[in-house]
Amino acid sequence: MLEQLKKLVCEANLELVSRGLVIETWGNASAIDRERGLMVIKPSGVAYSVMKPRDMVVVRLSDAKVMDGKLRPSSDTPTHLVLYRSFGDIGGVVHTHSLHATAWAQACRTIPSYGTTQADYWYGEVPCTRAMKPSEIKNDYELNTGKVIVETFRKKDPLEHPAVLVASHGPFTWGATLADAVHNAGVLEFVAKLASETLRIRPGLPPMPRPLLSKHFLRKHGKHAYYGQK
Repeated sequence: MLEQLKKLVCEANLELVSRGLVIETWGNASAIDRERGLMVIKPSGVAYSVMKPRDMVVVRLSDAKVMDGKLRPSSDTPTHLVLYRSFGDIGGVVHTHSLHATAWAQACRTIPSYGTTQADYWYGEVPCTRAMKPSEIKNDYELNTGKVIVETFRKKDPLEHPAVLVASHGPFTWGATLADAVHNAGVLEFVAKLASETLRIRPGLPPMPRPLLSKHFLRKHGKHAYYGQK
């Protein structure tokens, strides 16, 4: 079932390792087949060095039922499912514990947009969620992680801010495709490191001017975007 999508999801997970965004088994990538209402995600706790496409797990979007696969799906499966249900335009989700992005998450800090590098991908900040309540942690933790992310995006377009920092936890990224989600995970890690270096040089720096932010984001993603080739 969904053999081609399993292959793509496996390759995406391995790419996170090759990019240095994941060590040990600290991360996961998934993709969605919306026509069939099925998600493919990596198995829980399996070493990347031995992971194969056949190990990927197919989960039904509506009720989280495993439809194909002999292994248990990632423990973060409920979070991925909430994001797919809530953000209808995304096709892939990535979760890592990459060093610099996770440092900002552990500091419970949103990453302001200090310059055009970030503005090319985020129409402003990289948001950080609120801290989860004890009751949210005790019961249905992974499900509630997804709900807290969605709460953070009540007034934001997920494709204009294709990442979130979960407070005290780590980053999740997404995109219209799985390849976009992986790409955004790499960009987020660079942006997080760049922001840290910027504040080291100039503590207390305010965000970049709004006109410059809009110019850079919209020339790449807006209705009249002109960056790149047609």
